[in-house]
Amino acid sequence: MTLALAALERLQTIPDLTVQTGALLGNHTRFRLGGACQALVSTTSEAAYLAALGVLTGSEVTWTTIGGGTNLIVSDAGYPGLVLQYNAKTITVDDAGVRVDAGADLNDLVDFANAHGLAGMEAMAGIPGWVGAAIYGNAGAYGQSIAERIEWVRFADGAEVRQFGRAECEFRYRESIFKRNKGWQILSAGLRLEVGEAGVLQAKSASIRATRDAKFPPTMQCAGSIFKNLLLRELSPAVAAQVPANVIREGKIPAGWFLEEVGAKGLAVGAMRVADYHANLVYNTGGGTAADLVALLSELKRRVFDRFGLEIEEEVQFLS
Repeated sequence: MTLALAALERLQTIPDLTVQTGALLGNHTRFRLGGACQALVSTTSEAAYLAALGVLTGSEVTWTTIGGGTNLIVSDAGYPGLVLQYNAKTITVDDAGVRVDAGADLNDLVDFANAHGLAGMEAMAGIPGWVGAAIYGNAGAYGQSIAERIEWVRFADGAEVRQFGRAECEFRYRESIFKRNKGWQILSAGLRLEVGEAGVLQAKSASIRATRDAKFPPTMQCAGSIFKNLLLRELSPAVAAQVPANVIREGKIPAGWFLEEVGAKGLAVGAMRVADYHANLVYNTGGGTAADLVALLSELKRRVFDRFGLEIEEEVQFLS
């Protein structure tokens, strides 16, 4: 019996754990790309999730974890191991504090906060994905980021369950300590929000969601913006001098500006295409492959480097 099969047998004895052998990971990503894994192991129970981690951590079994798959590109060959997914979605409120499980949808958290008259999340309306991944990558939009509202994050580090305050999470633009320690699994978080007026917050979110949906339709097989924006302070003076002042927002230059300058719009490899109206939007027109997507992203990066000497970085994560 292989190590993976032995681990599967042990996992199947854990209550509240669902094990799907040969699960097609493309069904769990927004790009709809990717082959099968050996087994997808999922649960809404923290106890079951920790028990599964206990079986796999330190073992020689090949395994990884995923969230909602919004920013995930899985190889066409799939993943040669076990995949864990924590689906707990509970959101509760205590005064101005909100506790949320990592598997909750980020938009559900925004709607929950708005409905309870709690301000600080409303500008993140329309960002797809789960809260755990939003914390992992410090998601944000329109002047708000989730890091600003984090009070604590509870996570499993492979040996024990720990809790960090905001400062310990080491948040930066689209970065956190969790992104640099991929073996740490976010379980839940506490957010400190401000008192607001529910109707005003809901109206702002509705407006932002409409704007986002026009650019990134919910049915579009994409990850939203594919490349990270660039920080003005990190650019060379020669490159910064080429950027029009009206393009700069809060010290950032949209990656889309650089991509548009190198003729990215409408570029395609196979069924993977850059939108005609948004140079930082890459989507699957239907029947695309991960290989085509990787080739397209490589071409976009090459063009920006050749023109500006910049290494642009994907927001998406790769699994193979």
